[in-house]
Amino acid sequence: MAEPLSQVVASMPRGRFVGLMTLFLGPAVVIYTLFSIWPLIATMGLSTYATDSSGAYRFVGITNFVTLLTDAVWSKPFWNAVWNNLIFFCVHMLVQNPIGIALAGLLSLPGLKLRSLYRTVIFLPTMLSVVIVGFSWNLILSPLWGVAEGALKAVGLGSWFAPWLGLPSTALVTLALMSVWQFVGIPMMLIYAALLNIPDELIDAARVDGLGHFRIFFHIKLPLVLPTIGLVSILTFVGNFNAFDLIYSVKGALAGPNFASDILGTFFYRTFFGNQLQLGNPTMGAAVATVMFFIILIGVCLYLFIVQRRLRRYAF
Repeated sequence: MAEPLSQVVASMPRGRFVGLMTLFLGPAVVIYTLFSIWPLIATMGLSTYATDSSGAYRFVGITNFVTLLTDAVWSKPFWNAVWNNLIFFCVHMLVQNPIGIALAGLLSLPGLKLRSLYRTVIFLPTMLSVVIVGFSWNLILSPLWGVAEGALKAVGLGSWFAPWLGLPSTALVTLALMSVWQFVGIPMMLIYAALLNIPDELIDAARVDGLGHFRIFFHIKLPLVLPTIGLVSILTFVGNFNAFDLIYSVKGALAGPNFASDILGTFFYRTFFGNQLQLGNPTMGAAVATVMFFIILIGVCLYLFIVQRRLRRYAF
């Protein structure tokens, strides 16, 4: 009988163990350090500097962060971007993830025909370029040549049409719904995979007790996949606070109209690289990126130390 892997590792000479770890993990650690850890440290370091009139860098400590959070010139667009990012995230949490859960539940129904076709069609937009998605929806929703107005008139809802992407009150939510349409396949597939891992004995026992598909899903399946739903939620949080490409491809760096769709990603882009009449400021841009990092870090830590601990009771 073969020895368990843990015993083989424990009895392995220390030099050989270190050599194997270096061989297999070393390249990954080096690449991750060069392209993730070092840029992060360098960005944090740059955020503590400012440039003088000659262009030379001088250490200023946390002055950039104080300026970003309190100075009227910087704080107003910053807090506007933070608020818009929260709205963008909430739309995904309240629309995308519930739809993903519902679609996963429907796909897991026994005897569903064309299951693979539905799964492929729903997941297909996820593989499209964000630029293509943004350009396509921009054409569809255009008041001049878009097909949305005609489609609504065809079903008697023509009065509902408005230039949603051009109104400050609806531009951000419209962009968020476009993002939901593209990425709803990701939570669907993750939750669907978790549903497939539920033992058939539990479902069969529930059917013997007379439960229907609806009650089986809400009373048995849903509690068992709560850890996966928690994972989907934190991935949604990280993805939305790193969002940039869809807003930029549809609205550009100014994230109009009147910065109504401006989020932290576009605000960082304008701050670091500059745009039109705004000059780029690498040190302030690094400060914005550092704040974004800490927002995401705090959110992930809250999930790991509060939510995940409570969800462990549902794990198999």
